[in-house]
Amino acid sequence: MEPTASPLTTHVLDTASGLPARGLCLRLSWLEDHSQQWMELRTSYTDPDGRCPGLLMPDQMKAGTYKLTFDTEGYWRKRGQESFYPYVEVVFTITSNAQKFHVPLLLSPWSYTTYRGS
Repeated sequence: MEPTASPLTTHVLDTASGLPARGLCLRLSWLEDHSQQWMELRTSYTDPDGRCPGLLMPDQMKAGTYKLTFDTEGYWRKRGQESFYPYVEVVFTITSNAQKFHVPLLLSPWSYTTYRGS
């Protein structure tokens, strides 16, 4: 049974192997308005397809600044691969809780690319 569809999704692809990045640890954080401190909302791992289902439930979605932190060093280390970036932080703004947001990450040991997907 699939969890309720999350309005925030991510998909990590390992471009060095051409496969989904399975088992990559990531953290979702939210920037609190008043204190301007990051509050961690969830720690999770990508599934065999490189996705992280249920990252943020619809009732948790609110306008604000969010951050996805991907543990790229840990991912590459498990594969016996040296890498340049120990982690990747993608900071983005959600302006409407009525929309869906997809944050893909294309990853290699020496580079990464991200964009707002659909």
